[in-house]
Amino acid sequence: MELSSPQGITLSNTESVPGKRIVQFFGVVTGNTVRAKHIGRDIMAGLKNVVGGELKGYTELLQDSRQEATERMAAQARSMGANAVINVRFATSSISQGAAELFAYGTAVKVE
Repeated sequence: MELSSPQGITLSNTESVPGKRIVQFFGVVTGNTVRAKHIGRDIMAGLKNVVGGELKGYTELLQDSRQEATERMAAQARSMGANAVINVRFATSSISQGAAELFAYGTAVKVE
């Protein structure tokens, strides 16, 4: 999958950018954000656990977190002189009860 970030960086979850040639490697770039649960979302999530269904408040929180981490990763790549990030991956981890980190990482490259 290939897409562009707001910084004009091409992002790819593959080892290359289709139709482009990698001419320079800059190294690993990362972006992360740590978010805490909102008490209102927590109460609604508890109710949904009883009746079932999507936890939309948490879905929105994860989408926002993914976007922010991706933008930070792309900004780091841009500052290194890259115009693409390949092998983009995401990871999550629990920081404390009620808080989690979303981490984006990949390899900054210049493509032509």
